[in-house]
Amino acid sequence: MIRHTHRRRGLTAATALTGIALVLTGCSSGPDEKSAKKQDGPASATGRLAVSTPGGISVLDAETLKVVDQFTTEQFTRLNAAGDGQHVFVTTSKGFQLLDTATPKLTDTVVPATTAGHVVRHADKTVLFDDGTGTTSIFDTADLTEPTSTYTAPAAHHGVSIVLEDGTLLTTVGDETSRSGATAMTKSGDDWTETTSTDQCPGIHGEGTAKDEAVVFGCEDGALLYSGGAFEKLDAPDEFGRMGNAYVSETSPIVVGDYKTDPDAEGYLLNAVTLIDTANKTLEVVDLPDDVQYTFRDVARGPGDRAYILSTDGNIHVLEPTTGELVDEIPVVEPWEGPVEWQDAHPAITVDGDVAYVTEPATRSVHAVDLTTGTITATTTLDAAPNEIAIALG
Repeated sequence: MIRHTHRRRGLTAATALTGIALVLTGCSSGPDEKSAKKQDGPASATGRLAVSTPGGISVLDAETLKVVDQFTTEQFTRLNAAGDGQHVFVTTSKGFQLLDTATPKLTDTVVPATTAGHVVRHADKTVLFDDGTGTTSIFDTADLTEPTSTYTAPAAHHGVSIVLEDGTLLTTVGDETSRSGATAMTKSGDDWTETTSTDQCPGIHGEGTAKDEAVVFGCEDGALLYSGGAFEKLDAPDEFGRMGNAYVSETSPIVVGDYKTDPDAEGYLLNAVTLIDTANKTLEVVDLPDDVQYTFRDVARGPGDRAYILSTDGNIHVLEPTTGELVDEIPVVEPWEGPVEWQDAHPAITVDGDVAYVTEPATRSVHAVDLTTGTITATTTLDAAPNEIAIALG
């Protein structure tokens, strides 16, 4: 394990452009001004976005950001793309409610859950986890009407599940008070059989799938890797080194994770990331510059398999996972402060192809940013502050 500390700042536009040109084509310029330039339209954006606001959801056209329709819902909801190119799961007090962005319509279809939690899309499966019962519901992504199978954990907990291409179910292990690890299971008829498990991942949270279907879960002392049919623990360099969210590209072996070293720290801002090389089975911590701080909503993978970190300084900082270096920055929003509670609205980023969508609650705005040129291509202002955002591809 190697820990890197990066304090390099002030990359020139030419240097940043050179770094991007190594992995992208058609890049005309890099952002070298304090405000991103405007242009006519996104480089690649299709379909629609769903954006939550207090008590409502807005459906936006992904190219123009024009509001297509609005719906009334509960005061706080979470949004997750269903993976079928059309629907978004809205987590409510009743469960997982389907939002059809094409019609658009907030449908009456609800997958019941006492505490609707994680939604995972992989290998043409969409998998829902109910924290209140420990139940995993597995759907064919092309047909979200009925689950093809379910599995209920021995004890309810805040967990997550994923189904691999060969049908293996990976699911977390825990109870109401703690979480310890994960198990791999296969199904024969109506029965699930455990093939391997581990209890070496305290506080297990989140998951991500990298190249060659290597799956990473976060732990309070590092990360847990599942590859080649076996679990392997990757230890953090700090006694408490929590990774809780994995930001992945299925064409890259490197997982970018968030990182926290102080269990008693107030607030939700973070100042370091983990780089997990699933091919070489290594975990590295990269300390970011002091002014680059983010929350779990502020990291996404994008062009060139790079990580795009939306920081409190208002910029998207571009991180090259193969080196741990910050290679560019794109000004997008005004500087902002971290949330008091994680549910509080604060800037968030999500990416579709070359286009990043960024929320700015302070101005009730949503921006589309071409990551290959560093230009803001569209902006819309909503009636209320945006909170969560999800892409449903057309």
